[in-house]
Amino acid sequence: MLVELRAENYAVIDHAIATFGSGLNLLTGETGAGKSILVDALALLMGGKSSAEVVRHGADKAVVACVFESTPTAETVLEDNGIDSEGTEIILRREILSTGKGRVFINNQPATVAVLRQLAPELALVHAQTETLSSFDQNQQRILLDRFGAISTDAVSAAHSQWRNAQSKLEDLLQGEQDRLRMVDLWAYQRKEIDSAQLKTGEDEDLETEKRVLANAEKLYAAAMGAYDQLYEGSASAEGSLRAALRFVDELARYDARFVDFAQQLASARAVLGDASASLRDYAEKINASPERLSEIEDRLALLDRLKRKYGPTVADVIAFGEDVSRKLAEVEDRDEILKALRAAVTESAAAYKKAAATVFTERKTAATKLAKLAEAQINALAMKVRFQIDVTPSEQEANWTAHGWDEVKYLISTNPGEPLKALHEIASGGEMSRVMLALKVAVEESSSKSRKNNPTPRTLVFDEIDIGIGGRAAEAVGQKLKALARGQQVLCVTHLPQIAAFAGQHLVVEKREDHGRTKTQIRVLDDRARTHEVARMLSGAKVTDTSLQHAAQMIAASR
Repeated sequence: MLVELRAENYAVIDHAIATFGSGLNLLTGETGAGKSILVDALALLMGGKSSAEVVRHGADKAVVACVFESTPTAETVLEDNGIDSEGTEIILRREILSTGKGRVFINNQPATVAVLRQLAPELALVHAQTETLSSFDQNQQRILLDRFGAISTDAVSAAHSQWRNAQSKLEDLLQGEQDRLRMVDLWAYQRKEIDSAQLKTGEDEDLETEKRVLANAEKLYAAAMGAYDQLYEGSASAEGSLRAALRFVDELARYDARFVDFAQQLASARAVLGDASASLRDYAEKINASPERLSEIEDRLALLDRLKRKYGPTVADVIAFGEDVSRKLAEVEDRDEILKALRAAVTESAAAYKKAAATVFTERKTAATKLAKLAEAQINALAMKVRFQIDVTPSEQEANWTAHGWDEVKYLISTNPGEPLKALHEIASGGEMSRVMLALKVAVEESSSKSRKNNPTPRTLVFDEIDIGIGGRAAEAVGQKLKALARGQQVLCVTHLPQIAAFAGQHLVVEKREDHGRTKTQIRVLDDRARTHEVARMLSGAKVTDTSLQHAAQMIAASR
C-alpha cells in the first residue's frame, strides 16, 4: 500500500506530506486547496507525463516522492532493471525542472519513467480526472476481466512461448539459407584445412618449449654437465666434500649423541645431491642438437600460427572453430530433415496455442457476461442510468497472438437511454468514469471474496472527484461501495460530499493558508473530534453549528 506522499514546489503546493493507512483514506478540503493536485502528483510517480507548468512559480524545480510497501512482483521489476531493493519499501522520486527536463529515482538510484510505468500496475491504479482513461486501457480491461473470472493465462503463455521459439528457429533457417549455401565451399575448405592439421590442445606451448631447448642445445648441455661436475663428478665436488664431512661427523657421533641428528641430516643431503646430480646427467645425455627436429618444430609452429591468425587466438579456439564449421555443414547436408522437423514443431505448437487461446476465450466470454451484469447494477446504484456490456472478440490471425491470448476485450457503455453503446473513453466523463471504475472494482472484489479463488490485488486504488453530479442517497451508496472495496485493499479518494467522507477509515484534510504573500498547503490526519468537525463543515459550510456537528456525528456513527 501507499505509506507516504510528498510534494515540494508542485503546482500551488510549496511543501506537503501526506501519510496514509490501510483501508479507506479520504481527502477533503476547500475547493482549490490542492486535493486533486496530490492525486496528479501520484499519477506522475506512476509514469504520467510531466510538464514544466507543474513547477511552482519562482522555484527551480518541483519534486514529488512517495513510499510504497514492496511486493514480490515489484521486487522482480527492480531486479530486472538493475535497481537494488530497500527492504520492505519502495521509494519513488521524480524531479521536474523549470526547463521541462526531469529526473527519476527509485530507491535513491537513477531510473527512467519506463521503469515507473512497469511498477505502476503492481503499486497503484490512479483514476484521476486527467489520468483515468489512459490508465484503464484495453490491457487493464482484460486484466480486470481475467481477475473477475479467475482466468489463468499460464497455459496460453507457455504455448505462445513454444510457438514463438519454433517459429523463430524456422525463420532463422529459411532466412539464412542462401547465405549458408554460398558459404558451403568456404566451410568445406576450412574444415579440411583444420582437420588435416590434426591439432592437439596445448601442443603449441609444448613445441615452443622443445624449440627453445633445441635452439640452445650446446648451452644447456654445458650448463647441465657443469652443474653435474660441481655437484658430483669433479675433484672438488660437493658430493665429495659432503662425504668427507660425514665421516668426521660420524666419528663425533660415536662419542657424543648430539651429533647423531647432524649425521642423519648430512646423509639425507648427500642423497638429495646424488639424485639431483643424476637428473642433471640424464638431462644432458638426452639433449639432441638435431637441426632436422628443430626444422620440423619450426614448420609445425608456423602452421599453427597461420591457423590461429585465421580461426582463433589459441589451438583450442581453432579446434572449436573446426567443430562449428562441421556442425554448419552437417545442417546444410541435413537441411531437408531439419526443415521438416521445424515445420512440424511450428504446426504442433501452433495447434497447442490455438487450443489454449480458445479455452481462454470461452472463459472470458462467460466471465464477461457475468461481470457486465454485475457492473451495470453497481453503476446504476451510483446515480447513473446506463447500459453496460463487455465484448470479447477473438482475433485468430497469427499477427495478433500474444502471451495472454488472442482476444480483444472492450468495455462498452451507454449513459443515456436510446444512445448506442460506445467505448468508455468515447462517452464517459471524468466523474462518470471514476464511478464506473468504482463499480467495476467493487463487483470484481466482491466476486473474488466470495469465490476465494484469488487474493485481493496489492495495489492502491485512487479515485479523484468520484462524487461529481451526485448527492443524497447516491452519495451514500458511493461511500458504502468505497468502504466495501477498502476491505480488501487500500483506497484513496478525493471527495466533496459529507455522505462519502463519513465512511473514512482515515480522514485527511487539505488546507491552504497565506504566509508572507504566498499560498502554502498543509495536510492533516484528523482525529475523531476533528473529523466530526470537518464533516460538519462540509454539511453546513463555513459556519459550523451544533446541529451540523450533531448530524455529522450521526452520519459517522451510521457509517460504522
